[in-house]
Amino acid sequence: MNEAIKCLALLVACLALVAVGCGSEPAAERSSDALATALTPQQSPQYYVEQANKYFDTLDTSADPNSVPVYSTLVARWELPPWLWLTGYGRDNMVETTKAALKLDPSTVPTRECRAFSVQPFARCYVSFEYEEGPCPIYEEFVFNDQGEMTFIEAWSDQPGLLPMSDSSDRWAEGSDVHRLSTKIPGLGNETGLIDLSSEAMQRAADEDPEVADFVRRAEDFWPSWLEALGDAGPDYFARGCGWQ
Repeated sequence: MNEAIKCLALLVACLALVAVGCGSEPAAERSSDALATALTPQQSPQYYVEQANKYFDTLDTSADPNSVPVYSTLVARWELPPWLWLTGYGRDNMVETTKAALKLDPSTVPTRECRAFSVQPFARCYVSFEYEEGPCPIYEEFVFNDQGEMTFIEAWSDQPGLLPMSDSSDRWAEGSDVHRLSTKIPGLGNETGLIDLSSEAMQRAADEDPEVADFVRRAEDFWPSWLEALGDAGPDYFARGCGWQ
């Protein structure tokens, strides 16, 4: 009997080793500068959809004000033109800028369609904000770390020519020609998803990619770069982004 128990224990141990080997890349073996695509989902699909909806709750005056996603300490929000590029950087900054946006331009987000994906960004949504002037359709993506914290948010106006995919049949941006920044930022793929703006990998990526370089520039000097973007956007950027003109 003792021999049988030992054999069973050995079999269980071997199966456990096989299971570990077949899982996602161990965090210890990932580079600290890994890209977001190095990660695989560690939470349920429902979790990622729920977190995306909690993000939109923070921009919805009719939602529970305590409904807030789990942000990483260095979460970033990148909103493509006609929006203002880097509009949030760091957890505290993200919370405060979102509150300010809701106060300056009150909105609800009654129309939401969010889905979870097995590759980054793990959550992607089509939503429509409702402002006093009318609806504002947006496509948005969310990157997460292994702890389920939201690390990168990227948003586009859902208007002709402004989405990240050129193929109209690729509704959820799964094709090889999708243009997004979130999968080009070194560090979003390490265990915590924390980036280092001064790392060698970041500087190398910035030297090779003007968009990464622009992100680094804006992140290093957030408020002046935000004011610069506001001035460059022009007074009608909201109307253009929402399709009101």
